[in-house]
Amino acid sequence: MAIFDAFHSCMWFEATSRRNAFAAIVSGLFFFIGWWLIIDASTESGGGLDGAHHICGILGSISFFMVNAVSNSMISESYTGGRLSQRGARIWLFVGFVLGFAAIIAAVWIMIAEFSLPETTAKWPGVALLLQNLFIFLGSLVYKFGRSESDSEFGF
Repeated sequence: MAIFDAFHSCMWFEATSRRNAFAAIVSGLFFFIGWWLIIDASTESGGGLDGAHHICGILGSISFFMVNAVSNSMISESYTGGRLSQRGARIWLFVGFVLGFAAIIAAVWIMIAEFSLPETTAKWPGVALLLQNLFIFLGSLVYKFGRSESDSEFGF
């Protein structure tokens, strides 16, 4: 017996027809958790994070919007709209993913270079910076690949 067999399902809530809603809720939750962690770390650290450290999260957020601005049908072979058509959509998507990975790499670099030194007492801001960018990138992936384009509405 699986663990989910022990739970009763609601009659008004069907999980199979709500894929887009689940993807939107989960990715929004990941995005929120990422920013919540860095806000918590910046208030608790007492000046451990300065303004330059927030650039990683801003790049990750820009990446989130760039990746999800391109629909899956735009990168398929059948898309011919716009000036750059399919090639432009693929370049835009590639740049979005590059920004997301660059934000994660920069967060790892900052965590190692500034917050993992033996004389540094506050380690939490570095970990929070890395977790922020990981959660934002994970939210971007869930929102991009968790939705299906056949469902045109959320169905609330």
